[in-house]
This record gives sequence, structure tokens and C-alpha cells, in this order.
Amino acid sequence: MKKLSVKKIKKSSNKIKKSYLKKVKKIKKNTSKRYKKFKKSKSLQRSLLSLIGRLPGKKDIVVFESFFGKQYSCNPRAVYEYLKEQDPKRTYYWSVDHRYKAKFEEHNVNMLPRFTLKWFMVMMRAKYWVFNSRLPKWIPKPEKTVYLQTWHGTPLKKLALDMDEVLMPGTTTETYKKNFVNEASRWDYLISPNRYSTDIFRRAFSYDKNLLETGYPRNDYLVHHKEEDVQRVKRRLGLPEDKKVILYAPTWRDNEYHFIGRYKFNLKMDLDQMKKELGDEYVVLLRLHYLVSDQVDVTEHEGFAYDASNYEDIRDLYIISDILMTDYSSVLFDYGVLKRPMIFFVYDIESYRDKLRGFYFDFEKEAPGPLVRTTDEIIKEIRQADTIMERYKNEFEIFENNYNALEDGNASRRVVERVFLK
Repeated sequence: MKKLSVKKIKKSSNKIKKSYLKKVKKIKKNTSKRYKKFKKSKSLQRSLLSLIGRLPGKKDIVVFESFFGKQYSCNPRAVYEYLKEQDPKRTYYWSVDHRYKAKFEEHNVNMLPRFTLKWFMVMMRAKYWVFNSRLPKWIPKPEKTVYLQTWHGTPLKKLALDMDEVLMPGTTTETYKKNFVNEASRWDYLISPNRYSTDIFRRAFSYDKNLLETGYPRNDYLVHHKEEDVQRVKRRLGLPEDKKVILYAPTWRDNEYHFIGRYKFNLKMDLDQMKKELGDEYVVLLRLHYLVSDQVDVTEHEGFAYDASNYEDIRDLYIISDILMTDYSSVLFDYGVLKRPMIFFVYDIESYRDKLRGFYFDFEKEAPGPLVRTTDEIIKEIRQADTIMERYKNEFEIFENNYNALEDGNASRRVVERVFLK
């Protein structure tokens, strides 16, 4: 075998290094060009959209979107269904992410594929937008368009301007807050579920326009649902009829992510232990936040654990559940309408409270149910779930008076009358 001298090895190494640096330089140059082209494209699109937006509007067009076009759900769904019943002559569209098209097909709605030419044309000429999340900042709102922002939860964790530090990827605290305020300035109406939220929304969003303190339209269903609805959903999910249901619906963590807009999820409970000790009486439904991209593999726990993260509307999961288990998610406020037991799995409460988001009230003191940190504590509380409402009677009454006083099943009507039928 031919021996290589140290000199030749160094020369070869330098050659590889130079080649590598050349490639890196080329990638950086191309990336820079693509980024400039992208920025220019967005600017061009905004200019074109602004021109389209000056065309005569269509007074009868209403566009709905829920969670970036991924779901037929939440407050936009409730407003749509009530408004369509009251005024069927209007033209209604649902803004749909093409990857989630199948979720909308069964509802026979008029789909508008997101970010297509048709989408832009309809959006720029529509009389109303009804959304529950923010729109990209490069999409202009025509002056003639009425933007109803329904939002999607009563805040426990701090929002927007009230956040001390933003730890989400792809932004800084200053940029995040600036973009949020700019978006909120486009809203003509904002829905609030209660006085508590009204005060927070005004301050955290720097919002000074029409704030509709009506209760949340999506919770009308929780007030009016029937037993046949419960049975229908259980059959659809393939749940055993003789078992009680625990719904686990946690929120996401700003600082745990794969990349921008896709957050990680780690299941901190022991499903094996829970199945062993609770499986004869209960099943568990897992419902991850819409921003979480991870999938929970529950195949080893078949018959006990079910992943319902992709189920279209969490409202159905509420009505079939006997117990809600969550952490700091706003689902606790909606579920409270049903007046059923809640357990709070808060394994990271110190870091979440003190470093990540912070709370608007003393959650540990005012939570309408027990706070637990381990699987053993979860099991203990579930075994005595029928005593939770009595043990936390005072906390629950205060909770209901503060946050759910307007949830009487008529929020959709109040919103529609204020915005569309005035």
C-alpha cells in the first residue's frame, strides 16, 4: 500500500476545506437571492391585492377560517351555522388548507383553497372576514371589508403585549408584539367571552375598536347538545360504551419546538401504569394543541388510549368526556360550562409560571380542581373524581361567575345581531 506523506495529507485536507467553503459561500449567496426574491414577491403580491381590493365589493360574501384553515370548528363554525340559518341568501366560503380538505367535505361547505388565485380574489372583494387566528401581515385588508376576529380562548397565560419575553422561534419579543398590534389594528370587531377577557384584550392587543362581550359562540353547543350527540360521537370514535372517558387536552410550550410553527410534545404521564390501574373503568382521549406537530403513538395501549388530536372539533370531545385533564390551556374555561370534574396536570408549573408565560391570576389558588404533578397523583384523583366538584365547590362557583356568566347558549345570536343583522 502506498504511504501518504503528512504534507500530502495536509494539502488534500486544505483542498477539501476550500471546496467545502466554496460550496457554503454559494449556498449562502443563493439563499440570500431567494430571500430577496421572496420579500419582493410578498411586496408585489400585497400591491396586487391592494389593487384588487379597490374593485367593487360583494356585499353578500362572507369568508370563514378556523385555525389557519385546518379545522371546521370553534367560534367561526358557530357563527357560520347560526348566520346561515338566519340569512341563507348570502354566499358563504370556508378558507381551507388543502392538506385538510377532507375534514370539510362531509359538511358540504363552499371551500376556498387557501392562498390560491380564487382565494385572493374572493378575500379582497368579500364584505366580511370571520377568523379565529391571525392572518399573515402581508395580506392587506380592504377598507370595505369588515373583519370579525372571534379569537379562540379565555386567557389564563399572558398574551401579546403582556408577555415579558417571547421565546417562540423565528421572532424577537419586540417584533412579535409589533406584529400582533398591527394585526389587531385591522380587526373591526373582536369577541370577548367575559368582562375579565375584555380588560385583557383591550390592553394586551392594544385594541380600541368594537369589542363584543357576548360569551363565546362555540359554547352554545355545550349548552344545547343532546344525548344522541354524545352517542353519535362515541360511535364515530369507536369508544366502548361501558367505559368512562378522560379527555387530556394540554397546551403547547413556546420554547419546545422543532421549527417555526411546529412545536414538540412530550407525554409526561405513564400510560402503562394508568391502563393497569384504571383500564377496567376508563379510557383516555389525547387531544394535542393544533400547533403541536408530534404524533402520539398509542398503539401499545389499544383499547385504553385514543389519539383524537386530528378530530375536527374539540366540542364533541368535551360532551363525551366525564373528566377533563389539562394544564394551562383555555379549554378549562369552555369545559367549565358542562360543570364536570377537572384535573390539572402541571408537572412544570414553576417554569411555565415564572419563566415561560406567566398567569393572569393565581392559578394554584383559584383552579377549580386539583393540581397534580405525577402519574400516581393523576390516578389518585381519578379514583375519587366523583368528589372533585364537592371538594372544589367554592373555587368552581367563583370560576363560573368570573368566566362563564355569559355562556347561556345565545352567544351566536348576540354576535350575529351586532355584526351582520344590524
